[in-house]
Amino acid sequence: MVRLQSRLDALLAPHVHQGLDTLDRRLRPLLRSGLYQILYMDVPDYAAVSQTVDQARSVGLGRASGLVNAVLRAAARAGDDPSVHPHPDVDPAGFLSSWGSHPRWLVERWLRRWPFPDVRRLVELNNRRPALHVVPLDGDLEAAAARLSNAGAEVRVLTLPGSLEVVGISPARALEEVEGFVQDPAASLVCRYAAPEPGSRVADLCAAPGGKALYLARRARYVVAADPSRSRLRLLAENVRRSGLAIGVVQARAEAPPVQRVETVLVDAPCTGTGTLRRHPDARWRLGSDAPRRLSEVQARILRGAAVVVPPRGVLVYATCTLEPEENDAVVGAFLREHPEFRVEPPDDERLEIEESGCLEVVPQRTGWDGAFAARLRRLA
Repeated sequence: MVRLQSRLDALLAPHVHQGLDTLDRRLRPLLRSGLYQILYMDVPDYAAVSQTVDQARSVGLGRASGLVNAVLRAAARAGDDPSVHPHPDVDPAGFLSSWGSHPRWLVERWLRRWPFPDVRRLVELNNRRPALHVVPLDGDLEAAAARLSNAGAEVRVLTLPGSLEVVGISPARALEEVEGFVQDPAASLVCRYAAPEPGSRVADLCAAPGGKALYLARRARYVVAADPSRSRLRLLAENVRRSGLAIGVVQARAEAPPVQRVETVLVDAPCTGTGTLRRHPDARWRLGSDAPRRLSEVQARILRGAAVVVPPRGVLVYATCTLEPEENDAVVGAFLREHPEFRVEPPDDERLEIEESGCLEVVPQRTGWDGAFAARLRRLA
């Protein structure tokens, strides 16, 4: 329902004569929920209306029962009417904001970078639940696929990121059948792009919940997994315990790394997360238009702190799950101007689609996966 918030509001608005904004703030989510059930969950009109009226009464809004009844019944009769949204040829940003249910400032910035069909595809993906992807710890994709198929799942092998797309069973059941972890292919590609030397040491400085640390530990000799959040560290520690891999978990801030010299340092920086909005649908409504700029300052500070522990010939990998240039290329460009001893050096991996800049960029509308960015920076001296 949160994914389609703006679309539902547009469908409800014609039936609230004084405007949705005039309603008690507790009523709007109830009306959205009722209409969502009617239009997208095949709940009978009378059942959804009755339930929504009961919910209104339960929160002390019994006096609005008549309004709830009338609005939902009228909206149900009108159905999923496309005419309530701006026409895409006339106001593409308005259409993607209303029908696509995204903040207008966000779709406007995306439309400045990509053509309308690409942004529409991105918006549509954000309004769907993501597929389940599992990474086997031993890397044996075919054996893991066979076990999952025998358990009743539909499985697609993704050899490039080294994972399985699984349909038909829950994540918990999948991990009962396969010793591994859940990770979107975009995150797996970031780990592959990081490419630590076999048997080397790695520091993952923004590690929770631990998927990248687990992926890297299959190749590295030892991984230090650090994160400032105690609650997120508990989840990370549980994932590490299940894996049996050589990973040390420590509470620390990336600006002050808990290591001295490590061959590969990964900074999976906090960001706006606009590449993962399908996983966090409410995040789109919490973000403000100044968020990319504000977070870029945090990211730059973390990157500077992490660089201190990278030895000569060592590698610093900066990664995000955002699509916004201010948090990606701009942060890396500013860092390189301040630190001429580093340069972008992608791995020697012909299967990865590397940008001309040498960075990795995974865009949802091209892949169907999450969005991700990574820059692999070699320290020369």
